Amino acid sequence: MSAQMKIEIIERQIIKPSSPTPHHLRNFELSFFDQMAITIYTPLLLFFPNTESTSKLEICEHLTESLAKTLTHFYPLAGRIKGSTVVECNDDGAEFVKAQVSCSLSDFLENPAVKILEQFLPAEILSKEAGSGPLLLVQVSLFECGGMALGFSISHKIADASTLSTFINCWAQTTNTSITDSEVTLPEFGSASLFPPLEKSSDSSQPPARVYSKNHINITRRFVFDGANISALQSKVASPSVPKPTRVEAISALIWKCAIEASTSKSGSQRPSVFSQDVNLRKRVVPPLPENCAGNVVGFFRSKVEVEDGTSVAIDLKDLVSKFREGIENYAAITETIFGSDEAWQGIKDKYKNLKKSDAMGFYSCTSWCRFPFYEADFGWGKPNWVSIASVSIENIIVMLDKRDGNGIEVWLTMNHETMALFESNAELLAYASVNPSVT
Repeated sequence: MSAQMKIEIIERQIIKPSSPTPHHLRNFELSFFDQMAITIYTPLLLFFPNTESTSKLEICEHLTESLAKTLTHFYPLAGRIKGSTVVECNDDGAEFVKAQVSCSLSDFLENPAVKILEQFLPAEILSKEAGSGPLLLVQVSLFECGGMALGFSISHKIADASTLSTFINCWAQTTNTSITDSEVTLPEFGSASLFPPLEKSSDSSQPPARVYSKNHINITRRFVFDGANISALQSKVASPSVPKPTRVEAISALIWKCAIEASTSKSGSQRPSVFSQDVNLRKRVVPPLPENCAGNVVGFFRSKVEVEDGTSVAIDLKDLVSKFREGIENYAAITETIFGSDEAWQGIKDKYKNLKKSDAMGFYSCTSWCRFPFYEADFGWGKPNWVSIASVSIENIIVMLDKRDGNGIEVWLTMNHETMALFESNAELLAYASVNPSVT
């Protein structure tokens, strides 16, 4: 059914804030972490089952009206980035796209083709418009059965996954007539005062992303780990140094090990390998920041597997988990003093000065969106039955999301197609993960 499915855009419109942004808020300053963020549209998709009580026309009207109200609180999302340090909050608006889908939602979820998911998004992930055009685009795709998909493309230059979660739930609460205004979770801006920006973007050091080329094709695969398999994996990778590994640590270790093995099989020799893990700083700084602190508030730490004189080394899952735990503990020691120490803040900034990647080294970048309440978004017709991303053409990117049950995890991994063929056939991986199963 997915191969025959068609998604047709039937309307595009610009949604402006329902109340104009006050003059004193017109120039919104980007933070250091905003400046360091790669210029892409962060994707997210929410799939909702059929709601018989509300017509498609009423749904779209409710969404546009409530989006306009929500943008008064998220006013930077209705602006445009000017230069390297400021969003001009000129109320140019967000783009709202309406589409219709020529199949039922259940048929699509039976075989959720990863490549087709891109069509549910209102903008290409790697579009340069993320740095100069609309900062927020939303697409509502209406299935024949009455089900729907909400696709979000939000500029990474102004929002991380936590901010996207805050926005979605704020919009959902605003749309849901059973929720009062006092119950709506609003954002808190001002991260630029906490993490001052650089004066010029030329001072930043963003590494080039490895993307599609004619002879170097990347593909994205979805791997699903259910709760029972994760528990078994956690037990397997536990050690005296890390007696209780987290879900993310256990899965990250397995993904990294299998990736190193696939890369080694492809090239014929083992390379040094680096695994970079994003860290939500909100609860790790002292004093902690609220979860609704908007913007990019994300750092990272790195773990490395060394290879000397071209000699391959055995990869042990317990050792990888220990590297992750040591990395986050060392990073936490810095972030805990970031507000009281110029040296600690400089140490965070210095991490971005040496981000160059080398073909002589395997490099993997992982971000976990687990525990963000995407599945709590109720616009008034129930919570989503699936939350996903889409195909991302940046090589060796790993994104983790919760399953709907809150116990399992979905891993979205992008690799060169030759390496992926080796990776996804790894017996150790397949003992714990399923490759793109149907959504149940």
